[in-house]
Amino acid sequence: MATREELDKLSSRELHDLAVRRALHHADVEFLWELLRSLPAAEAVEGHDEEAGRDITKVTSLIDDAIGSGKTDVADALRPLYLDYLVKHGTGS
Repeated sequence: MATREELDKLSSRELHDLAVRRALHHADVEFLWELLRSLPAAEAVEGHDEEAGRDITKVTSLIDDAIGSGKTDVADALRPLYLDYLVKHGTGS
């Protein structure tokens, strides 16, 4: 299991990919729900106000954004969520 310091050296996209892959593999609905709840605020922090407002009203758009959030600057705003999750649960399958 990686330490927080080791994980913190990874890019936001790498953290996103590790956390989402682990959550999907383990059907960790609690983490995925937390990611969905955090996404509109993260998008707003990164200046994506239009997407943040749209996501609140369209769950399918929000889910799509959550799975793809590692590919944008929004991943930087979600780094603490990914780090906490990976430290708590590890990076292995």
